[in-house]
Amino acid sequence: MRSTGYRRTFAALSVCSLALAVSACGSGGDTASGKTRITVNCMPPKSGKVDRTFFEQDSASFEKQHPDIDVVAHDAFPCQDPKTFDAKLAGGQMEDVFYTYFTDARHVVDIHQAADLTPYVKELKSYGTLQQQLRDIYTVDGKIYGIPRTGYSMGLIYNKKLFEKAGLDPEQPPATWEELRADAKKIAALGDGTVGYADYSAQNQGGWHFTAELYSQGGDVVSADGKKATIDTPEGHAVLQNLHDMRWTDDSMGSKQLLVINDVQQMMGSGKLGMYLSAPDNIPILVKEKGGNYKDLALAPMPGGKGTLIGGDGYMVNKKASPDQIRAALKWLDHMFLTPGAGFLGDYARAKKADAPVGLPEPRLFTGAADAKDQQVKKANANVPVENYQAFLDGNQSLKMKIEPPDAQQIYSVLDGAVSAVLTKKDADIDQLLKDASGKIDGILARG
Repeated sequence: MRSTGYRRTFAALSVCSLALAVSACGSGGDTASGKTRITVNCMPPKSGKVDRTFFEQDSASFEKQHPDIDVVAHDAFPCQDPKTFDAKLAGGQMEDVFYTYFTDARHVVDIHQAADLTPYVKELKSYGTLQQQLRDIYTVDGKIYGIPRTGYSMGLIYNKKLFEKAGLDPEQPPATWEELRADAKKIAALGDGTVGYADYSAQNQGGWHFTAELYSQGGDVVSADGKKATIDTPEGHAVLQNLHDMRWTDDSMGSKQLLVINDVQQMMGSGKLGMYLSAPDNIPILVKEKGGNYKDLALAPMPGGKGTLIGGDGYMVNKKASPDQIRAALKWLDHMFLTPGAGFLGDYARAKKADAPVGLPEPRLFTGAADAKDQQVKKANANVPVENYQAFLDGNQSLKMKIEPPDAQQIYSVLDGAVSAVLTKKDADIDQLLKDASGKIDGILARG
């Protein structure tokens, strides 16, 4: 799954793919003017006026600096539509430079639709500054097939005002699931429809959060070889038992269940929810769309202390691209997304002027001096209470970062059933739920 949105204001549920005619896509090659032409996707839609303007400004400045390269951008939302993505690849309709979720990288390589960037990546000035764990996502059998653009990790969003009202220290968010359960119970005791902790349990989102919670316990959804489910374990049992007990023993999750992300965001924005799991990109949505206040919303690391789910996106290059097109693509990525403190994602001064939130802890793409520069420019232009996210910054760095499992959406659909059962049935048999879900996941993995 992804979080929600497009760029720095969002980060991970963000996406972009277009139903384009064959003639509009694929390798453009060299134009008659002698320029190298590349088509790229994930241009912000016209409805996103600010992002659209920024993208167009940056594209224009790139072409001015590189008069030998012609960039043809395709817009629309989402950037990548799962229903059409494979068909575009197989039909030769994909752009020269195309957007992918982290979880799609291996699949695109396996079906032989990505160019091998290894011989050219030294020409990407920023490559060595990118976080290794993000680079590894696009590296298969020692070869580089893509470039990460953004990344996010899951944490715990909580309402500082409700913490204070419940007699809790808003500067000491729960570090364990036991502490979270105790805090949720105190918050729910405030009454007046207040919910201590909320979780998703429908539209595959319950399976997504089960995965994040399992990672936080030190477990995993599938085996290292990707062939067997590994949810019927003490860690998997602990995830469901905790949800069951908060729902039925503590009554800290409210009576309304089968929630999805919009429901939970609405609860948090209205000031009636204490905590829920999310990435930093949710915070501006809670403020701009759901009625929340930046000063009340804080972010902590995932409870449990053993791991967290990460996601994000990047760009790959069409296997049909020529060497000149590959080189042009890498120059474009450097300019647009991968220069610390500049470009579409990093021009914080421009974002602040446009009243976009600056100062959220993620995306955090770089390491070393590049990260220091990026963070310095971000801090200088921050317009949100960065101190509310310090616990997340400090704590998440020590957690084991894991991407989503293979066949994630199919697996999440199965796990939705287990999560929804414990939240809607007091007598749910957790052992049987895990056993049944394991069998179904094994079947999904066997089909490949």
